[in-house]
Amino acid sequence: MNIDRLVFAIAGSFILLSIALSQLHSEYWLFFTGFVGLNMLQAAFTGFCPLARILKVFGVKTGCAFN
Repeated sequence: MNIDRLVFAIAGSFILLSIALSQLHSEYWLFFTGFVGLNMLQAAFTGFCPLARILKVFGVKTGCAFN
């Protein structure tokens, strides 16, 4: 699995987890959902993704989106 797919998988997992936590624990978990969405939006325009950089340090192979 390359960085591109891992970023999408982790972001999707974070969104689903925070939605579940907002229903089970506190509605303030929706701020985390908003943070993940905002980060994905800025990465689409700037090409900078903190998670992609972290995964690159750990040696995950790069895809075409986050070179």
